[in-house]
Amino acid sequence: MYTPSHFAASTDAVRNLLARPAAANLITMTPHGLLATLLPFTFDPSVGDLGALHGHLARNNTQWSEPVTGEALVIVQGADAYISPSWYESKAEHGRVVPTWNYSTAHVYGRLVIHDDPAWLAGQVRRLTELHEAQFEHPWAVDDAPERFVAGQLRAIVGIELVITRIEAKQKLSQNRPDGDIDGVVAGLDAGGQSAMAADVAQARRDKEPEAQAG
Repeated sequence: MYTPSHFAASTDAVRNLLARPAAANLITMTPHGLLATLLPFTFDPSVGDLGALHGHLARNNTQWSEPVTGEALVIVQGADAYISPSWYESKAEHGRVVPTWNYSTAHVYGRLVIHDDPAWLAGQVRRLTELHEAQFEHPWAVDDAPERFVAGQLRAIVGIELVITRIEAKQKLSQNRPDGDIDGVVAGLDAGGQSAMAADVAQARRDKEPEAQAG
């Protein structure tokens, strides 16, 4: 991944990106070529040196049963947005501005492990459900469904674990712009209803402040 130093994601930023409720693309190289599946996942930092991503595939999805050549890759994406140069304070000063795109992403590489075990799958499904249902006032729980029904659903899926070996991560969040431009980006994003990206840009500036003071 091309990552200029001012867009390099910190360890904390990467962990936050992996820990949030989201789905990501699992990509594997197989004897039949590249295969990819979008799937929700949970992050377990206690596995190995860098943690692991846990998810599941439909049993009828052949990606889990195909031999994997080399590392598997999961592409994790945070909020992203178009950035208009009209938001920049410097547009009025000198006009030397162009549009760009802001985003956070991590390319997570690792060893793919298949779990065809009902107990492992039940735990993964519960953790995944709890992660996503936490936002609701009255969260749904796996135990709300009949036990036999849940058992049947578990038989239809196969567990996926990516034991992480390396991570390449980037946060392109206007860190290379002066403060006046960043103010304009945050205001423009908020006005357009893109509050998640606005919050990311604001956080990236706060993360830069200790570095500036130290320098």
